[in-house]
Amino acid sequence: MAPKYTISIVMLFLQSQLLILFKSGAADYIPPAKSDGFGYKTHSINLDSILIEVFYDPLCPDSRDSWPPLKKTLHHYGHQVSLVVHLLPLPYHDNAFVASRALHIVNGLNTSATYPLLEWFFENQDKFYNAATRNLTRASIVEEIVKSATEVVGKSYHSSIKNGFNDTHTDHLTRISFKYAASRGVYGTPFFYVNGFLLPDNGAAVDYNAWRKVLDPLVGAKKGVKNEESLHSMVEMDSSSVLEM
Repeated sequence: MAPKYTISIVMLFLQSQLLILFKSGAADYIPPAKSDGFGYKTHSINLDSILIEVFYDPLCPDSRDSWPPLKKTLHHYGHQVSLVVHLLPLPYHDNAFVASRALHIVNGLNTSATYPLLEWFFENQDKFYNAATRNLTRASIVEEIVKSATEVVGKSYHSSIKNGFNDTHTDHLTRISFKYAASRGVYGTPFFYVNGFLLPDNGAAVDYNAWRKVLDPLVGAKKGVKNEESLHSMVEMDSSSVLEM
């Protein structure tokens, strides 16, 4: 997350990028053919579940710190909660766009490897921080990310991952992620939405207890609605049985 005094500058930058995208025409694939984001452990979202949307920068320390409690929360609620992660490569993280592009490439090759690679970036952010790569070329940084992504995904994917950085489609997908974040008014990471509504205190990690306070009432409310529907159905069945007698 950026220091507070830079937020207004970043917001203006994102707004300018959003204005450009609407002037750029169809070449930018807006709207895209496929919804932005990576579903967690699923190819499709359960519309009957509570939907959490998270905006992450794979090289953002606050994004990194927010993931373990969120992952624990997802495992606690199981199918009752769904997650989609959107990527926002922040302009003040020098290699965030390359890291985000790697995630799009891997997601296109093997969706089950997307989150392991995201976790790898979280665990190895120090390799790609601005100062650590100050004297490195972009080509050498891409080469290191390809090598590391191959270790996470599997050696058989090496050529496909490397070629992915020469494929303009993966570049467009990463740009679309940035523009989608801008269209939602997101200016930093992490940002959290629950069922489409923005959670307060964005830009910082949310701990497990905080997630439980948000989600327990929603899960309880959904159970209450289902119980009422079941009771209503039972009453209708009983009424039908009486009429048939």
